[in-house]
Amino acid sequence: MVLATVCAVVYGTADFFGGLATRRSRVLAVVVLSQMVGLVLVIALLPFLPGTLTTGTLAWGMASGVAGTAGLVLFYRALATGVMSVVAPLTATASAILPVLFGLATGERPEPVALGGVVLALLAVLLVSRGSSPAATAGRSYGPILISLAAGAGFGGFFILLSQAPEDGGIWPLLGARLASVTLIALLALITRRSLRPGSGALRIIIAAGALDMIANMLFVLAQQRGLLSLVAVLVSLYPASTLLLARYVLGERLNTVQVVGIGFTLAAVALIAAG
Repeated sequence: MVLATVCAVVYGTADFFGGLATRRSRVLAVVVLSQMVGLVLVIALLPFLPGTLTTGTLAWGMASGVAGTAGLVLFYRALATGVMSVVAPLTATASAILPVLFGLATGERPEPVALGGVVLALLAVLLVSRGSSPAATAGRSYGPILISLAAGAGFGGFFILLSQAPEDGGIWPLLGARLASVTLIALLALITRRSLRPGSGALRIIIAAGALDMIANMLFVLAQQRGLLSLVAVLVSLYPASTLLLARYVLGERLNTVQVVGIGFTLAAVALIAAG
């Protein structure tokens, strides 16, 4: 479960950079450019990582890419219009619930201790989703919240579909996922005639977000090949803890007592799931 935990940290850092980028550039520009960075990275690493290319591998990857693209566009939209320390945990909660339900429905039976960690993890992301201040909580609209939940459903679908790819596929499914996502977003930008030019000072942030996101995807593939989807997805869903801490120390967003407790629950959940 170490891979899944590291994956959560990297995802949270990638989302932090993505959120910063959306405040300086259009959402579509951030998504397209970051996805292209991820595509270049996965192509560069394919020769060095084991894996077998099959039609099924690419098909599952492309299907997951469609779901992930929908989730990513909605997520970046929510980050651009809402409070980062609220959007990320809500998205994570929704993205964790779907794989857990899918895993249990398809026969996965985690140990009781690990299931206790799952419950604690879901509680943790709910706690850290509390507004960073009373004023922020009172003033937020339901628009970003609903968008965050829809984004989480897209990410949950991404995890489920990606887990269905053959285990001997290595990271080849991620190539299919990136090809699908880059194509869809580029077409969307073309149809809507949106500029893909990054804002001033945003390009390096976008590159960092795209590279970290792909690294996190690779870690997820490796983790779910070695563990139960219902546990791996929950551990990965704890990524808002790192997003939250970065938002606190880089952007100065304040943490309330409930959020601090939630971060503590996050650490406890990781320990329980690892013990199980």
